[in-house]
Amino acid sequence: MYKVITVGSATIDVFVECDDANIVSVCTKDKCSDYMSYSYGSKIDISNFSSNVGGGGINTATNFANLGFDTSAIFKIGKDFYSDGILNFFNGRNVNLNNIIQKQESSTGFSVILVSFQGDRTVLTHRGANAEIDIDEINFEAIKNTNLLYIAPLNGKSNEVLEPIVKYAKEHDIKICFNAGTTSLKKGFKHIKSILEAAHVVVLNKEEAMLATGIVVRPDTRTERFSHEIIHPDVKQMLMSLKVKDYQVIVITDGSRGVYAYDGEKFYFCEPFPSEVVSTLGAGDAFASTFCATLAHKGLDIGRALMYASVNSASVVSEFGATEGLLSFEQIEEKLRMRNDYTYILG
Repeated sequence: MYKVITVGSATIDVFVECDDANIVSVCTKDKCSDYMSYSYGSKIDISNFSSNVGGGGINTATNFANLGFDTSAIFKIGKDFYSDGILNFFNGRNVNLNNIIQKQESSTGFSVILVSFQGDRTVLTHRGANAEIDIDEINFEAIKNTNLLYIAPLNGKSNEVLEPIVKYAKEHDIKICFNAGTTSLKKGFKHIKSILEAAHVVVLNKEEAMLATGIVVRPDTRTERFSHEIIHPDVKQMLMSLKVKDYQVIVITDGSRGVYAYDGEKFYFCEPFPSEVVSTLGAGDAFASTFCATLAHKGLDIGRALMYASVNSASVVSEFGATEGLLSFEQIEEKLRMRNDYTYILG
């Protein structure tokens, strides 16, 4: 069986939904930004509340296992009330936990997710143990015996283990999927270039891609219009800038606008698969891990892999929780059969 190890974060997520949240859009000549706001100094009723596990390491490991892969995870937690919840979550989920790191003196990661009436979210997070991984805590022997290493965003001190892990995986001919995080990207393109060079698949959202490349996606103005393009020329430029090796596939997700990919010859665009949006938390993890899993397991072309990933991501956003709604390959294929008009476009 194809073996996968995920490296990333593990958290307890508390979801708070409030119908009184305001979405404020602020636009300048160069960009538009959206903000969630509440009345300052007021007491606001919560319309919905729930808790679940989350974090890139957990979300992607759960997805790979659900897709039928022999899956193990590397993440760090404490020995506390929240760590018990995380460990209990994995009962019956076919994820090997022999490689997790658990320390008495650490606190387990914790997040409060503010969900808007549009389904999007703002996350308040306490990194805890997620930001405290040391290189000597990593089981390199387990990495050597795997087929695919999936790296979710790492933060704080944990970011320092990225480069040696990637170097080790490359030396042992292990395929690498890299979902870059802001901690790495804020250090500049030169910092992540060696990691990018080793990765076979690189997935970023548009904001992360802009941070990595320094390229800003220009909005339409009176004199320049880009909205008629299948793929914005600035997005194409980002895709080309991020591709540093011939064997790589670069993917940029753009939320409700869809997803773009580049393999060195062709540009791909895929719209989101239709679904009701309840919460977008976990959508990126579901998309990126499903895309990598589809290429590894199914051997499909990039366009079809984007479709599979979009279907699974759409299922996740229709549920309230980062690991809820995950589909098997068979369920994804059934949804695609029911929507045979859904496809990707070459841009």
